[in-house]
Amino acid sequence: MGRAFVYVILGGGVAAGYAALEFTRRGVPPGELCIISEEPVAPYERPALSKGFLLPESPARLPSFHTCVGANEERLTPKWYKEHGIELVLGTRVKSVDVRRKKLLTATGETISYKILLIATGARALKLEEFGLNGSEAENVCYLRDLADANGLVNAMQSCAGGNAVVIGGGYIGMECAASLAINKINVTMVFPEVHCMARLFTPKIASYYEEYYQSKGVKFIKGTVLSSFEFDSNGKVTAVNLRDGSRLPADLVVVGIGIRPNTSLFEGQLTLDKGGIKVNGKLQTSIDSVYAVGDVAAFPVKLFGETRRLEHVDSARKSAKHAVAAIMEPEKSGEFDYLPFFYSRVFGLSWQFYGDNVGEAVHFGDFSGSTFGAYWISKGHLIGSFLEGGTKEEYEALATATRLKPLVEDLIELEQQGLNFALTVSKKPQPAPPIEVSRSTSGLVILEKPAYAWHATVGVVLAASIAGLAYWYGRRRRRW
Repeated sequence: MGRAFVYVILGGGVAAGYAALEFTRRGVPPGELCIISEEPVAPYERPALSKGFLLPESPARLPSFHTCVGANEERLTPKWYKEHGIELVLGTRVKSVDVRRKKLLTATGETISYKILLIATGARALKLEEFGLNGSEAENVCYLRDLADANGLVNAMQSCAGGNAVVIGGGYIGMECAASLAINKINVTMVFPEVHCMARLFTPKIASYYEEYYQSKGVKFIKGTVLSSFEFDSNGKVTAVNLRDGSRLPADLVVVGIGIRPNTSLFEGQLTLDKGGIKVNGKLQTSIDSVYAVGDVAAFPVKLFGETRRLEHVDSARKSAKHAVAAIMEPEKSGEFDYLPFFYSRVFGLSWQFYGDNVGEAVHFGDFSGSTFGAYWISKGHLIGSFLEGGTKEEYEALATATRLKPLVEDLIELEQQGLNFALTVSKKPQPAPPIEVSRSTSGLVILEKPAYAWHATVGVVLAASIAGLAYWYGRRRRRW
């Protein structure tokens, strides 16, 4: 037996929800769209799992954080999908995909065919066993990638109130989980091999600020070493963590956040892969015309930097999903995905945003002894990245705008002195219209090769500012997410 749909979204994470909303806004008829997900619930905002879901008081629970509340849009409950004629195939694992025959085979033996496939399979958490270690099956060793993981972590936290937790990893998940554990009055020690936390993004100076803040909340750091082994009791629970440097840490709970790996296995040998994910063009279209990919699994061209990248953040998932649907439904009207890399986090009473790229020379500014500070990254004489902690709506918008414009920076000392004022000034300067390229046809008629519309020069800037403003607005009102 089998079913057939015009559009199939494979994956039930953040991107799936935003794609579904965009499909309905563009008039997809009832009965033509299907979402297949291994999870037993409709798409939801994953950032809530490491933030509001772990709070000790009034924690976030479904249906409050179904997509698309993370962007201040409609909340898509199961009832919403039913009302819009969208088939939710939940709790279902896809066993194989044949992209040339346009068919999917589920683990239960059902065949689902499509005309257009949108891959939103996301990524999975890397397990300790992939690094030659054992212990992932212990009930007090937790990962955090989906709702089941979050429920397991909450149960483990409740059973070790006042106890000791060891967080393995110093990235996003490690930092956000450590904050939540500390808020739950659990003693936290973070362990990671790098010289400072968030090593892929933070400079040593920025990292130092956050590490000191965490330490003021009781969090301890052990840097420059890794997990060596666990000690277990007779019931198989972890009782201690042994590190390669010889340290031994008593543990009632272990949280592992050592990275993710894109879910590409169904498409290996069928689609072109790149950067660990599925390679797509500016329309989010793969090497097979009828297949698109979005979110963590997609390696797409970042026009701002002229190279292909795969970005692991919810903002990219949301925006790429909406753009892919636009390209599917109205290919002639949709341009190429022009995304400004954007990352953010909110822990304790802190809130930061980052735009662009963190390569080149970092120039810090602001008061690192206070609550508002930041950094610019300068490469080949141009600003290409910016970071700000504790900014206002206007300041975040200015940072986004300035980063997209990539202004020339001639004096780094002066840039440091100007600080935020540099971005505020640059963002308010009127931008020139793009040059008009003129040629003549054989008949002597003048042909404009490129339109002379001024808004072409600024539409990306306006969009970036809008994103920053929305992120700031929403963060202030929904700190728990």
